[in-house]
Amino acid sequence: MIRKIAALIFLALLFAGCGEKKFSINGKLEEAEPDTYIYLDKLGGMNLVPYDSVLIGEAGEFEFTGTIEYPEFFLLRASESNFLTTLIEPGEKMTIEARADSLGYTAKVEGSEGTSKMIEYDRRLQEAMGELQELGKIYEANIDNPELEEIMNELDTEAQRILAEMNEYTRNFIDENLESMVSLIALYKQITPQVYILNIDKDLDYYTKVDSILSKLYPDSEPVKTLHTQVESLLANMEADEARASKTGIGALAPEISLPNPEGDTIRLSSTRGEYVLLDFWAAWCAPCRRENPNLVKMYKKYNDKGFEIFQVSLDQTRDAWLKGIKEDKIEDWIHVSDLQYWSSMVVPLYGIEVIPTSYLLDPEGRIIASNLRGEELGNKLAEIFD
Repeated sequence: MIRKIAALIFLALLFAGCGEKKFSINGKLEEAEPDTYIYLDKLGGMNLVPYDSVLIGEAGEFEFTGTIEYPEFFLLRASESNFLTTLIEPGEKMTIEARADSLGYTAKVEGSEGTSKMIEYDRRLQEAMGELQELGKIYEANIDNPELEEIMNELDTEAQRILAEMNEYTRNFIDENLESMVSLIALYKQITPQVYILNIDKDLDYYTKVDSILSKLYPDSEPVKTLHTQVESLLANMEADEARASKTGIGALAPEISLPNPEGDTIRLSSTRGEYVLLDFWAAWCAPCRRENPNLVKMYKKYNDKGFEIFQVSLDQTRDAWLKGIKEDKIEDWIHVSDLQYWSSMVVPLYGIEVIPTSYLLDPEGRIIASNLRGEELGNKLAEIFD
């Protein structure tokens, strides 16, 4: 008897647990077209996955039900451009009333705190977007105004104020809802196409803050996992940039290079100590590099006698191409080295080279004092040093 009672209690708890994971969305749409469907899509990572669809009733009513393990984002949509983003918790029974032709703008929601929070945020966002649109109208009205430049400066100042206020509102919104998935959706809001309210570089602290909390609460959620991957990747890139900057930033001692010259003799970068050196990474196949070479010839002739040297490292693949480039550009007078390994050259990871030309100006101690100076900029810097 006791075993039967225990089994009944277990089953009761089991079904009670299942019931808590169920959700429902009951809605009524004003002026819905007869025999039309409404769709429910689930946000999985960065993709929408079709979840369900139902035929809207004669009075505009519809109902969705389902089971979820943790809070999930759903798109309730009548069409591709007419939708409402919802955040449904396990066990929630959401009701919604809206116009059939404008779900996102007219929705009145009860029974879903996350969805209500998102609607609250989106209405504040719509206000900001409306303010920016008004600025656009002012610009269009003054396009032929002789004082347009001054007006544009004023409009830009006002636009920056609107963006700053929306940024602050978003940060506060996230702080107030850190344990809710609504904080995640706020990270990716845009005020105009491709203009995000939060900048992942400037507001990285908020991305990491949301990630650290939601990853503990909902580790299996696809949107949360997507955010976590993005944050991890960004932090790894930042660490790599910092490591690279420690090697090639201003004030750093330039990493040693020891490679053969055209005659086969190994030349060390450190052998140039005592002179100001332009360390230049180039290749005969690189058109921008070739265009800069005449300027280097000019600078070398002007300042070599005063203590200026060029140490040019080639990313060519063949000796013939390398020597041909040197001869054609008449740059035989300074130091040339290469391991002829193209992008597999040892200097690529050593200096974090992503594009060429890349260059560094070194002081007599071999420390980096400037980078990527070309044309007039290089001439001005050398004149500052030698003239």
